[in-house]
Amino acid sequence: MSHILNKKFQTALIHAPRKAPQYISSVQPPLFRASTIIFENTDALFNRHWTDPYDYSYGTHGTPTTFTLADQIAQIEGGEYCLLAPSGLSAINLVNSALLAQGDEVWVPDNVYGPNMEHLRNLEKRYGILVRVYNPIDVTSFTPSEHAKLLWLEATGSVTLEFPDLVGLVQKAQAQQILTVLDNTWGAGLAFNPFDFSDEHLAVDISVHALTKYPSGGGDILMGSVVTRDLQLHHKLFHMHAIQGIAVSGDDTAQIQRSLAHMSIRYDQQAQSALKLLAWLKQQPQFSQVLHPCDPESAGHEYWKQVCTTGKSAGLVSVIFKPEYDLKAVRKFCDHLNLFKLGFSWGGPISLVMLYELNHMRSLKNTHLQQGLLVRFCIGLEDAEDLVQDIQNALKQLE
Repeated sequence: MSHILNKKFQTALIHAPRKAPQYISSVQPPLFRASTIIFENTDALFNRHWTDPYDYSYGTHGTPTTFTLADQIAQIEGGEYCLLAPSGLSAINLVNSALLAQGDEVWVPDNVYGPNMEHLRNLEKRYGILVRVYNPIDVTSFTPSEHAKLLWLEATGSVTLEFPDLVGLVQKAQAQQILTVLDNTWGAGLAFNPFDFSDEHLAVDISVHALTKYPSGGGDILMGSVVTRDLQLHHKLFHMHAIQGIAVSGDDTAQIQRSLAHMSIRYDQQAQSALKLLAWLKQQPQFSQVLHPCDPESAGHEYWKQVCTTGKSAGLVSVIFKPEYDLKAVRKFCDHLNLFKLGFSWGGPISLVMLYELNHMRSLKNTHLQQGLLVRFCIGLEDAEDLVQDIQNALKQLE
């Protein structure tokens, strides 16, 4: 009390005379919110470097909350180092910005995540980066020149769900010293280990993950991650991360951290529901093709089987309507779904549906895809039988 009396009231409100112990053992780790971080003394201020494993200097560099989640994501994906970004797309853009320069060649799969391609085309137009497209299930279509610096991989493609020839593509890239970066949002570090996915212990150089999806699990948090095993590469990415001022909220970080404990349970349940849906969808006469990497008839199935030795797959399945169903009809189908909500993303508790016109999304001729409009189902945590009934009811609107 005497300390309070020795300070003016306003000062005492800011510099509290009593301070409770700052750490207890609890189920969830404490949440740190910080922009400014207080240095204990000038030694702590000057005897530090941004490359220190835990550089507590400013909120954008990290707090115990963000570093803890980063360590967990690195562990889940089989990596060593992890950077967090405000979204999956932000994580993608960080990689492109850090590793590509004028005249460099970057290769992307024909089923690349659309916003990634948009960002690369913007870099191509403004800074002279060369963007090349390959067929993810045909290694021979990947023909890098001496200027190739980066190969983007998606396992699977987020709309048509082809699993790429990951082994063949990475081997070819490594032979020419081209960095490989995998969008691992579908696998989430659970379907396979991106840093050890073959008998030869092949590894990608970078794994990018939209934590918005399965790690969050609630459909309410945006975040992304960039995981590596190479310290020098991590520092190169971290330097761009720092100068661009990339940072994440402590509150959002804590929310994702809270969801990690049951991520694999949710992943498995949604995957099993998707397989039940797959079996039923294949029997429906309205569809010319049903796309899922576990299905032997889907493109890339043999590569999924080769890499995903866990037998795991995400809770996504796509269908292509027969050509007689025009855009008006397929829109009517989507609008009459009840449990499936029209929205982007996946991995949350509510099942989602999205309609795509593939002829607007592809630059190569894909002989493995039928002509028609594509609908992607992203399975939530509802009962699979209810989801089947929902689709069945909507299909009746097309009769």
